[in-house]
Amino acid sequence: MNSTRLLTAVSASVAIAGLVMSGPAQAKVEGDTIILGSAISFTGKYSTNGIHAKNGYELGVMKINEMGGVKVGGKTYKLKIQYYDDESTPLRTAQLLERLVNQDGVKYFLGPYSSATTKAAAPIMEKYKVPMIEAEGASRSLFNKGYKYLFAVLSTSEQYLASSISLAAEIAEKNGKKPSDLKVAMAFENDPFSLDVRAGVLEDAKKYGMKVVIDDKMPRDLNDISSTLTKVKALKPDLLVLSGHSKGAATGARQIKEMKINVPMIAMTHCEAAKITSKFGASTDDFLCPTQWAETLSYKDKYFGTAADYDKLFKKTFDGYKNVPYQSAQATAAVLVWKEAFEKADSFDTTKVRDAISSIEMETFYGGIKFSPAGNNVAKPMVLRQIQNGQYNVVAPSKWASHPVNWPRTAK
Repeated sequence: MNSTRLLTAVSASVAIAGLVMSGPAQAKVEGDTIILGSAISFTGKYSTNGIHAKNGYELGVMKINEMGGVKVGGKTYKLKIQYYDDESTPLRTAQLLERLVNQDGVKYFLGPYSSATTKAAAPIMEKYKVPMIEAEGASRSLFNKGYKYLFAVLSTSEQYLASSISLAAEIAEKNGKKPSDLKVAMAFENDPFSLDVRAGVLEDAKKYGMKVVIDDKMPRDLNDISSTLTKVKALKPDLLVLSGHSKGAATGARQIKEMKINVPMIAMTHCEAAKITSKFGASTDDFLCPTQWAETLSYKDKYFGTAADYDKLFKKTFDGYKNVPYQSAQATAAVLVWKEAFEKADSFDTTKVRDAISSIEMETFYGGIKFSPAGNNVAKPMVLRQIQNGQYNVVAPSKWASHPVNWPRTAK
């Protein structure tokens, strides 16, 4: 199926007005089709990643349906997703999920994009006791509230850039320096995800005794971090760490190039999703980019085969992708969990399916999936990639590295 046909199917699914099986504890099923719901960002500041996630969801649905669908109670069902655009606004996310439950009769959900919108979604799931398998809300604060109906396939956000601190310490020691001699500069969006990333960086910097010389908040619109970069020029840190979703990554990469920022190590989130290599070329070489998934990892499953196989199929299905964002891969993984859970429960009862989700242990092209009692995935690590001649290569942890790290970085 090509991307045009997929987009047509998505557009049609947005307008579904379906039937609800007997009783409020049943999934929305139309004939031989199970409807999953999602309020996700197609417009607003998170729209880039919202569309990446939607593409991942649709590829998961396509593959499951091609392989015969989902078997429940001796019958076979197809999957379809009903979407609404939450406009990157948490309040709108909550309103649309209420609509999906109360007006559309949807009882099973895929998550929105971002920790902020997922924080708005979680209480709705608890209120109606309907499960959500989410792939894009990484804030660890989602998993200390006692939620019973929220499950996340991705690693939590404090892990994203902490690995860059460990890598900087390792490189310092190899070069005869003490990690405690290193200076760190940071700038983060003021949102739940990025603030959790910041917390992980600070914890690891403290562990190594590193000095944080800049600790800035990005402006709300994420359009300009030149004030932070001016301080970077003056203070000459050893490591610059940035996190502001796709828009923040694009702004950071653009202004680092414009201002000729020369820092030995630069690490930022959302490199691939922001398509910084195609936008800013060689100036992004040697940037370090955390990822939930990479096509070079040795993960595989019965649906897509290897991580590399998934990468090829995604690029074949959707136009314009030089690199597959991990946001898409983890979205697909969430759909796979739904299939496994329905079949394990062999029921459309929300409580039985929720219990089945909580006991899932599976290997996928995206990595292992096993949920803690809090609902986060405890079976998959983060990895760190470096842009090397325009390619994203895994450089840390060393167990997963496909290439040695380039250091120090020089401005281009």
